Amino acid sequence: MTDHTAAPGSRRAALADHTSPRSTQPRSRYAGLRPWPFARFGYWYATAVGFIWGSVWSTGKISRVDGLWVFTGMPRWTFGRGGSCVGACYLTNTNVSAAVLRHELVHREQWRHYGLAVPVLYQLSGRNPLTNRFEIEAGLRDGGYLR
Repeated sequence: MTDHTAAPGSRRAALADHTSPRSTQPRSRYAGLRPWPFARFGYWYATAVGFIWGSVWSTGKISRVDGLWVFTGMPRWTFGRGGSCVGACYLTNTNVSAAVLRHELVHREQWRHYGLAVPVLYQLSGRNPLTNRFEIEAGLRDGGYLR
């Protein structure tokens, strides 16, 4: 549910739910914005790498959810935190709730917009998810960072 009392651009507004009441798809803040140069190539390259990595190490179900390839049963050392989005691939062991997948769909949009710059930009944003702009945009509550 969107918090209508939050000032636009505030941290509270950034933490608000990213879905419209009529859709399970996250609203993309990148809709209508021009992606970075070569972002499409980077997105597809990252997706190919993620798909190969997931195909090699996944021991669980592989499915496609709203354009996101979800690889479950991954060994813990093959991804970061509760899971990692690489291009259009989400790599995890069992972390596949509806909220988490909504969070990962936003990360997929980030990959589509920034391409191979995502890993560098993500690291520059810091390791703490509570201050990392990519995690804040994807939704801290959906990502499991807030209770």
